[in-house]
Amino acid sequence: MAEEDGVRRRDFINVAAVSAAGVAGIGVVIPLVSQMSASADVLAASTTEVDYSSVQPGQAIKAIFRKQPVFIRNLTQAEIDAANKVDISTLRDPQTLAERTKPGKENWLITMGVCTHLGCVPLGAGEGEPRGEFGGYFCPCHGSSYDTAARIRKGPAPLNLQVPDYAFTSDTVVTIG
Repeated sequence: MAEEDGVRRRDFINVAAVSAAGVAGIGVVIPLVSQMSASADVLAASTTEVDYSSVQPGQAIKAIFRKQPVFIRNLTQAEIDAANKVDISTLRDPQTLAERTKPGKENWLITMGVCTHLGCVPLGAGEGEPRGEFGGYFCPCHGSSYDTAARIRKGPAPLNLQVPDYAFTSDTVVTIG
């Protein structure tokens, strides 16, 4: 009988020790995982909503997404035609205008406002700013010129202006990110 009591006590001690270790492990893992998740300010900056209802054809506005400028341009039919006439095989970073816009909203071109050469902010989104020889954007830092589809046409920039993930959430609001 004494042997049975010893076995039972030993089993109880093992179960108690494993349970205590499990509780302690959970007590360490939960704070570790929660401190690695994104903070509230980072989550809030993960998307940006912009009301584009006041942007007339031929105009552009600047917004901020993840602390970087975003250009939202309402292309005119002439700008769309000019972009579509370009032979994409002659481009450094070949993309059509249709690849850079959403179906049904081809007149809305949304790009990051950061030159792909060294990260300067190109001109052309503001009223009266120079748009370069191709009618899109012009980077004053090193002379990169972008066309009306924000594709690199001249200068040291290796790539087109980046198109972020975006979705039109209503007739007047676009959500970027």
